[in-house]
Amino acid sequence: MSLSQTLLLGAIAGVTIVLGLPLGRLRAPAPGLRVLLNALAIGVLLFLFWDVLAAAWEPIDAGLADLHEGKGDAAATAGYGALFAGSLAVGLLGLVAYESWMQRRHSAAVAPHGPGAMSAAEARSRSSALADWSPARRLALLIAVGIGLHNFAEGLAIGQSAAAGEIGLATVLVIGFGLHNATEGFGIVAPLAADEDAERPSWALLGLLGLIGGGPTFVGTAIGHRFTSEPVSVVFLCLAAGSILYVVVQLLGIAAKARRSELLAVGLLLGLLAGFATDAIVTAAGV
Repeated sequence: MSLSQTLLLGAIAGVTIVLGLPLGRLRAPAPGLRVLLNALAIGVLLFLFWDVLAAAWEPIDAGLADLHEGKGDAAATAGYGALFAGSLAVGLLGLVAYESWMQRRHSAAVAPHGPGAMSAAEARSRSSALADWSPARRLALLIAVGIGLHNFAEGLAIGQSAAAGEIGLATVLVIGFGLHNATEGFGIVAPLAADEDAERPSWALLGLLGLIGGGPTFVGTAIGHRFTSEPVSVVFLCLAAGSILYVVVQLLGIAAKARRSELLAVGLLLGLLAGFATDAIVTAAGV
């Protein structure tokens, strides 16, 4: 399959993320609906967390099985283990450090510094645009980053399959990953729809979040068509897993404040089932 045809497949798989983004513009949803939307996003992200960790663990599992049979490479297996642990830590702790830095920067920008201190509005004008974002918007951005890392690894799989001439497999991967991305788009904007105090996002913001989350599918496809590397895939999958885990913890904190355990359980179940349902298409192809 040519590079242009492969890139078209990657673009199709990535662009479906925009299908779920308009939900972020819901006008003042009812409290129960906000809780349900938040829980649905958690369910989808929990599935993605399991999915990316399972894929990242595969070379380690295979290496350990080979060692058990006396034909494996202990150094290579240990190397994959170090990549797994290190990338997971960077993905999780990196976002913790980044969010703490953003909060400190925002607090410093709006805090008064004496009688002659500038007004809050003047201070905000001097702070970074991201520091001025609401917590819901920053959380949506972090979700988009985590999903983007995950989609980059998916793009690598599409590009590698197309480069190997496995057109049928590449096509099925595009269908499956495209459906995945449609549910992921909803996961990105769920904090915006679930937060009653959040400002209604503009179409430009939704487009930016969609580009961050879905664009890496196209980039990964282009790279995967020319270059294959299992260690690179493990790194990006684990970075995505760490990022997703951080976001899930944040969303669970939001859900706990609502004290609607029945809606939380229903939303989690529906989100998980949606993730597994879309994954079934890829699994049916023997991937």
